[in-house]
Amino acid sequence: MKKVAVFCGSSLGFNEVYKNDAIKLANHFTKNNIGLVYGGGKIGMMGILADTMLEQEGEVIGVIPGLLRHEEVAHTKITEMIVTKTMSKRKVKISKIVDGYIALPGGFGTLDEIFEALTLGQLGIEQKPVGLLNTNGFFDNLIAQLDVMVTEGYLKQSNKDMLIISNSVETLCDLMSNYKAPIMTKVINKVVR
Repeated sequence: MKKVAVFCGSSLGFNEVYKNDAIKLANHFTKNNIGLVYGGGKIGMMGILADTMLEQEGEVIGVIPGLLRHEEVAHTKITEMIVTKTMSKRKVKISKIVDGYIALPGGFGTLDEIFEALTLGQLGIEQKPVGLLNTNGFFDNLIAQLDVMVTEGYLKQSNKDMLIISNSVETLCDLMSNYKAPIMTKVINKVVR
């Protein structure tokens, strides 16, 4: 993987463990020459990731919608900043330049972005690894909900298995580097008359 999108909060949360794992991920990326593609912010988890990588001269590409580019939010010292017109165009741009996706703790935006990446894989539009860094069990309830979706027939186990989960930066990145996308079967819809 040469470039990985990381989705995470614009807040640091209440527990230092999340910040520490963001730093570990940034260190892993720079050590392994992996470029960071992220939301372009300078605050919260996003800012920690970017600043840690920049301190080590790592590549940091921000993709930010124009409406969020105001002075207080946008990082001004990253390698490259790409400005899009909308949030939707931001996701499209990110998907065109990355080899995989990782979610760290965050809120609605983080979940929106990681589930869109999973949906692209489920539909066979992309074949990129999608991972959750499950620091401090942050995603445990989300993972349990996915299990409920499988049990109740709304999600195939093979689709749930596309999501790579670990509480270790190194293990997650190793699993993602060795990811083989499942073979998707084409669904043909017949018109009933």
